[in-house]
Amino acid sequence: MVSVRRRKELVSARKAAGLTQENLAGVMGVDRTTVIRWEAGDYAPLPYQWPKLAKVLGRTADELRELIGLHPPNGTAELGSALEPAFGWLDRHAGWSPGTARGRVAIAASVKPHSDAPVGRSRVAAALANYYSDSVPGHVLYAARCGQVEVATSVLTRPDWLDLACPLTAENDRIVLSANENAAREPVDEVGAVRRLAEAAADDVRIADVPLYRLTDVQIRPEMVGGDVHVVPFVEYALSMDLLERELHHSRAVQPGRMPLRDRYLPDLQAVLDLPGRLCAGGVLALTAIARPADPFRGEADYLLLVQERSRHVVNAARRLAVIPKSFHGPLADQRADARIGATLRRELEEELFGRGDVDRTTGVQRAADPMHPARLSAPMRWLTDQPGRLRMECTGFGFNLVSGNYEVASLVVIEDEEFWPRFGGDVEANWEAAGLRQYSTLDGDLITELIGDETWSNEGLFAFLQGLRRLSEIGGERVRIPAVELGR
Repeated sequence: MVSVRRRKELVSARKAAGLTQENLAGVMGVDRTTVIRWEAGDYAPLPYQWPKLAKVLGRTADELRELIGLHPPNGTAELGSALEPAFGWLDRHAGWSPGTARGRVAIAASVKPHSDAPVGRSRVAAALANYYSDSVPGHVLYAARCGQVEVATSVLTRPDWLDLACPLTAENDRIVLSANENAAREPVDEVGAVRRLAEAAADDVRIADVPLYRLTDVQIRPEMVGGDVHVVPFVEYALSMDLLERELHHSRAVQPGRMPLRDRYLPDLQAVLDLPGRLCAGGVLALTAIARPADPFRGEADYLLLVQERSRHVVNAARRLAVIPKSFHGPLADQRADARIGATLRRELEEELFGRGDVDRTTGVQRAADPMHPARLSAPMRWLTDQPGRLRMECTGFGFNLVSGNYEVASLVVIEDEEFWPRFGGDVEANWEAAGLRQYSTLDGDLITELIGDETWSNEGLFAFLQGLRRLSEIGGERVRIPAVELGR
C-alpha cells in the first residue's frame, strides 16, 4: 500500500504535468481505473512501467521510486510485495515456516544470474524427440513443410486434432468447468522453485496470484473442442511444471535419468497424456489476420499477419517469436463462462492488441463484475462485434507441448471487413508481453517461408502459425499467396 502523503504527491505530480487521469491512462496504455488505483494506493505501478511513468511525470527513476515508495526489482521490499503470494505458497507446500521462502529467494537473487540466449527451436524439438523415444498409437510430433523449409516441433498431436476449422461459438466451444475434487498435486522441488523466483525477481517476470485452468479431460472433433477443466493457482504451475522449460535449457544431456524434474513430472508419453494424474495447464494462441484494402504503395488487397517477439518478462517462451494473442487459459471473472476457449481469446485481443489494461490478470484485483460487458469493450472490439461477419474465430489444432506438458489450442482470428484497418489500424498495439511486433503480408510468400525457418520461434507459436496459414489459404482467396504448408508424415 502507498502512504497517504505519497498518494497526494502522485496526484500532484500528475497535475503538475498537466495531465488528467484519462490523459495519463492514455499515455501509459492502461485503463483509467488503473490510474485511479495507483492514486488510491491500492497497488503501485509495475516495474516495467517505471521508466515511462517517470518520463511522463518529468521525474527521474529515483525520484519516482521515492515519490510512491518503490524499490528496484532486486530489493528485498520488492521481493516481499510482488512475489509475496508465491512465497506464501512455497512455504506452505514445502512445509517451511512463514518467511523462509522469501529469505531464501532474497539470498539467491543477490547473486547475479547467468543470462542464457534462448536455445534454437529445432534443437529443443530434437532433444525432446530423443528423450521421448517411446510412442503412443495415433500420436505424432507435429512437423510441416513450406516450400524448401521443413520444420519439426515439440507439439504432440494427432491427425484428427489438426485442421479442425472449428468455429469458437457456443455450439462448438465446449470446454466446461468441473468440480476440483481429488485433483493430483505436483511434488515441490524447493531448490528449483527458489531459483525460479530469484530469476523472476531479476527479470521482473510476473507470477501473479490468479486462477488458471488445468485440463483433466479432452474431446476434440472437427465440429467441437470439448473437455473438462479445474481451477488451480497460477503459482502452483509456475513453481512445478513450468520449471521443466528451464531445466531443459540448462541441461547438458537431455536423456532419461539425467533430468530430475522431467524424470519426475513427465517421464514418458503416457505421463504426458495422463491428464487426471498431473497438472496440465496450457493456453490459447492465435494467428491474427487482418484484411486490408488495396493501397497504391503497398499493392493489392491482402491480409496483415501479426507476429510478436516475446518479452523477457513473461513466464514462458520469453524472448521467442509467437503469434499474437498468446495467453494462459484462465478465468477473468466468471469461472464457468470463461472456461470456453473463445472467452480467453476475446479477452486477449482486448488486452494484447486493443489496449485494455483493465483485463490484464497480472495487474491486480479484478473489480469489474463483468469486464467483458459490451459497454466496457474497446472501440475496435465493439465495432467488430456490432455486426456478424466482421470477426471470425476458429480453432485450427490441438496438441501437448513436450517442453512443459502444456496443452496448446491453436486458433485463427480473421478480421474479414477491410474497413477495420483504415479505421482502427492505429489502435492496434502490443502490450507489455511483447518486446516487438512484426507484420507480414499474405502476398509475401518468400518472406513468410523465411519466417517459418526462424530458429527463435517457440514450438507452440510455430504450431499455431502453420495451422493458421493452412486454414487461411483455404478461405483467403486471392488475398493469400503463400506456398502450401504440407503436414509432415
